[in-house]
Amino acid sequence: MGRLQLLQLDSVPVVMRTHYMPFFSRLGVYRAELLDEMAYGDDAWFEAWTHEASLLPVETEPYLRWHKKRSAQGEGCKHLAQLADREPGYVQSVLDEVAERGPLLASELSDPRPRSGEWWASRSMGQLALTWLWRIGALGIRRTGNFEKQFDLLERIIPDHVRARPTPTEPDALRELLRRSAKALGVATASCLVDYFRLPPRHAKPLISDLVEEGTLVACEIEGWDKPAFRHADATIPRRIEHTTLLSPFDPIVWNRPRALGLFDFHYRIEIYVPAEKRKFGYYVLPLLWNERLVGRFDLKTRRDEKVLHVLGSFVEPDVDAAELAPLARDELERLATFVGADGLRMERRGNFRL
Repeated sequence: MGRLQLLQLDSVPVVMRTHYMPFFSRLGVYRAELLDEMAYGDDAWFEAWTHEASLLPVETEPYLRWHKKRSAQGEGCKHLAQLADREPGYVQSVLDEVAERGPLLASELSDPRPRSGEWWASRSMGQLALTWLWRIGALGIRRTGNFEKQFDLLERIIPDHVRARPTPTEPDALRELLRRSAKALGVATASCLVDYFRLPPRHAKPLISDLVEEGTLVACEIEGWDKPAFRHADATIPRRIEHTTLLSPFDPIVWNRPRALGLFDFHYRIEIYVPAEKRKFGYYVLPLLWNERLVGRFDLKTRRDEKVLHVLGSFVEPDVDAAELAPLARDELERLATFVGADGLRMERRGNFRL
């Protein structure tokens, strides 16, 4: 986590909850409950809205206070701010109830106020109020065993010594988050650095020159890139990389699609919202990293009732030695099957890669 800085959360558990995957990709099979214990048992990490909903080390919290202040002004969550303006008494009553009874699920509020016929009609007013209070930093989130959100006062999640730290100015906070982005990425364009924590480009990009001046970043050129690049001063090039692993669609290696294309010549998109008949590779596709290249992808689904990892499609990139890659790819699929609790694989013959 110290290297990655954050884990993006996502609610689609097609293979497994996506935030478990980056550690698997780097470490292999591990006891996934360790992540839950760190995040929601020990409160070593906390949830915040940054690269979408994300888990971060609790010591990052002071550097995100500027974001909570912007959210309180309605930036990035206009409709939630409108609810708070329209129903201040109700929002305060929700906060008071969490303070008295928390942690609480939205369904456990004494007055969740179901609503219909308006914006975001699938959610109750109570859910929206809780989400607003989380976005502005009044509440934090823990998770139940089935990943439901339990809301509690942020002061019960963030340790006192972290909350007592002075609030950095927005430029100072942005500079620190850019430093962390650079350390996590190694090399990046300005857009890549800004995207890691989803910082406001207009305010964050001009600060990159400060990091160059202080020596944290070194201006460099990347073969095949037409934009200026920056290398973290402590980044080193390994003598060799020998690793084969599957990546989540929300892994930092591929979540910035232009960066994945520029570094690996690998065109990647999530086709969840593409009509089935128009999908090129599949509903939920995991890229395959082989040493220093992204070389293939697999359309996967965990059939939990059958305890099977279903390989719906297998695809290899052009100019890849498929015969050499095949046994390594199958080993990785079997390793993932073990990780998600499946007893084995079910292979379909869709795609151009035969395992």
